[in-house]
This record gives sequence, structure tokens and C-alpha cells, in this order.
Amino acid sequence: MSLENDQKQCLEKLVWAIDQLGIKIEPNKLSDIANLIVQTMTGPWRYFHTPEHIFEVGGNEDAIEVLAALFHDVVYVQVDKSVNFNLSYYISPFIRQVGEDLLILDRDKLPKDGMLEMVLDLFAFQAGQKLAPMTGQNEFLSALVAAKVYEDFLSPGLILQIIACIEATIPFRSKTPEGLSSSEVLYKRLGEVNEKYQTRLTEEEMVETVYRSVRMSNRDVGSFAYESAARFLDGTWNLLPETNHHLKNSNSYTVSQYRTALQKMEGFMNFLKPEIIFHNFRNVPEPQEYQLLIERSQRNMDVGRLYLGTKLLSIAFLEALSLQFGKNIPISTMMGEMRTEGSVGVVLEELLPPVVNPHKPGNELEKEVLTLLEKGRIKDSSYDLKNSPLSTFMVKSMGFDQIRELTLQAKAFFKGELKASDFLALFPSDVLQIVIEKLLELFEARKTALRAALPEAEVLSVS
Repeated sequence: MSLENDQKQCLEKLVWAIDQLGIKIEPNKLSDIANLIVQTMTGPWRYFHTPEHIFEVGGNEDAIEVLAALFHDVVYVQVDKSVNFNLSYYISPFIRQVGEDLLILDRDKLPKDGMLEMVLDLFAFQAGQKLAPMTGQNEFLSALVAAKVYEDFLSPGLILQIIACIEATIPFRSKTPEGLSSSEVLYKRLGEVNEKYQTRLTEEEMVETVYRSVRMSNRDVGSFAYESAARFLDGTWNLLPETNHHLKNSNSYTVSQYRTALQKMEGFMNFLKPEIIFHNFRNVPEPQEYQLLIERSQRNMDVGRLYLGTKLLSIAFLEALSLQFGKNIPISTMMGEMRTEGSVGVVLEELLPPVVNPHKPGNELEKEVLTLLEKGRIKDSSYDLKNSPLSTFMVKSMGFDQIRELTLQAKAFFKGELKASDFLALFPSDVLQIVIEKLLELFEARKTALRAALPEAEVLSVS
């Protein structure tokens, strides 16, 4: 979607939501807000957290959910590598930077500001606190921006409901030691903040606010429960370049950089548990619907773990080979450049031979992962193949049981506990021989192409 279309759709969302709330605002004011949001959400590193994402998260049925979703990801420090300059007007009076850390100003330095105090209390943050990416930094700052932008024309009660929905998008939180879910904690805080700031929300409105927060936050992580594992992995591949910026150029990142990106995602996938992904509160969503979300996310993570582990092993194999002649070898050196319109040259995927008597998947999970590796994810990626020819070759040559065993050894190799030569020696000799031979063919093809650039007399002398 183009920038112009994103701004148009964002403005339409704002106009609809404000109209639903029965509030009158000058059109140019809403246009300015739409521009602020979209300019922020279309930064150079935004692949997943884009305008399309916030439109999806907001849905199209509830005005408060729409208004909250439009702002819930405007600050994403790990992705943007900073706070967007356009947002600094709303944040800089309250936040300071020390090195790479962001801190809330000490109490004696903070200006008196009702919106800030309300956001602090709802998030249970304190003056002087260091903000941490995994414990609400981005959500807190996004809620602060939303509160400051909306305070000119929305009541404190409406703003409290909006920032509550944004708070709920802090992801992957376990229950408290007292056994309370994050939604139950939010409901408790909402009551305290409502009373402290006299925002006049009724009990019914507070419960409905938590319902909204559950619906919105579950849409925020909805990709985990896609019916199609291939679609789930598409989202995963959009997330990778957001925090691994070297992946932006498909032909310049190194083998080790790609491995590191996969390694972080594979580690995250193995840490995550379905019960901390989705929210529920007082039978919202309905128990059957909630159970379906849990089951689908478990299935997708099972697929994702084996898929990522297999790809991680194949890139570890290439990395160990690349270390024979350098430490920072571009992945295009080992694989050939990604096929684009008008591209020339040999690529490794086209040289790998069919596997004679291939290993068969042992169950439905392995069958699905092999299909994903061989046929590919649904969408093309600008920085990576959507299918995995080398991984497919290795799975068919060795089977998933050996893939799993060698993936554990790959992690020892990454830690420096296993030398590259010792790691390669663990692979079947025929797999190692075939891949090395095909790499030599790839290098020889390049040598031939380079030699063709010499004048004929020069070719004779070089030969």
C-alpha cells in the first residue's frame, strides 16, 4: 500500500471513530494526526509493524479500539533504533536518554502533567524508572503519545480507556505470584486510576474497557493462531528484518548475520508458551474460542520450532564451510545471488541434485514442515527465498531425527564449544561431499564468467 493510501485509510479510521463517539473536530486536525501516525509507521525498518498492522489490530466495530490501535505501535525503539523525531514533541518533556537507555525523568524534573500521571499510574511505572523493551517501554511511550495527542478533544475518561487498550498489548506476560492474569491486573489498576483522577467511568464501562483490551491485544498477536502455518511463518519472516537491519539487502548480509537472526527467533520460539500469548477476561473471548486460539498457536509454534531449527542447522552447515576461507562471508558468496528479474549467474539451489531414496517424514508435523521447506511459505520475501532448497536436501538426505540431533550440536558450534571442522565431521560424508562439490561448481562458474571478461590474448596467458 502506498503512503498516500495509508494516510487516506488512517484518516478514514479516525473520522469514523470520532463520529461514533459523537465528537466534533476540525478535519485538518484529524488529517495532521493521520500524517503523524503514518509517517511514523512507514519508517525504513518497518516490515511487520506497519499501517496495515494497526488497521487490522483496531478492527472496525469499536471506536475506542480503533483509536487505541492507531497509536499502539507508534513507538518501537528496537525497530526504529530511536524515537521518531515527529514524536519527540510529546515525549521529550518527560524522558531522557542515557547511553542506549531511556529513563523517565526524576520526580523533581518532571513537569506537572495530568496525562503523564495517568499513564504512569495505569502502567504502574515510576518517576526515574529505566524503561525496558520487554516490559512495556514501547507500549508506555506509545500510550503517552496517544494521551497527549488526544487530550485536546477527548475526555480523560475516554483517554483512560484508550491507554488501557494500549497497555494490554504488552506481550507475553505470565500470571502474577498471586495468580492474577495481566487482564485482571489491568482491571484492578483501571479502578484505582479511575477513582484517583475522577474520570467517572462506571463499573460497566471499566469491565467493557478490559473486554476491549482483550479483543485488541488478541488481534495484535493474532498471527500466532492463523489456520495456516505458512501464513504464520510469513509474519515471522516479516519480523526478522525489523530487528536485524542487515537483512534489508539480500545480497550483502553475511552467513553469520543470517544465522544470528534465525538463532534469536528460534530461541524465542522455544521460550514461548501459548498460554501467555492470548488474553481472556470473564469469558471474553468465549472459552471455546479461547481454547481454539491456544490449540492453533501451539500447532503453529510446533511447526515453527522444527522449521526454524532445520533452517538454523543448514545455515550453521554453510557457516562452518565458509569459515574455511573467512569470518565474514556474504551469504550470496555461498548461495549465489537471489534470483531477480534480469539476474545472471549460478545459484546453489539449482546445483543440488535430487535425493535418491529420500527419508520420509515420520508424522504429520514433519510432513508439513518438509512441505514448507520444499514448496515455500506463502509470500515472497525481499531478503530471502521463500523456500529452502538446502534444508530440503538435508532433511531428505538425513531425516528429521538426525536434523534434531545435529541442531543441538550446531548450538555448541555457535558457542565456540565445537570447532567448525569437528561440527562438519558430524554430518554424513555423502551430504558433506555433495554440498562441497556443488559449492566448487558455483565458484568455478564464477571463475569462468570472470575469465570471459578478459581479452582473448589475456585469456591464453592466464590459462
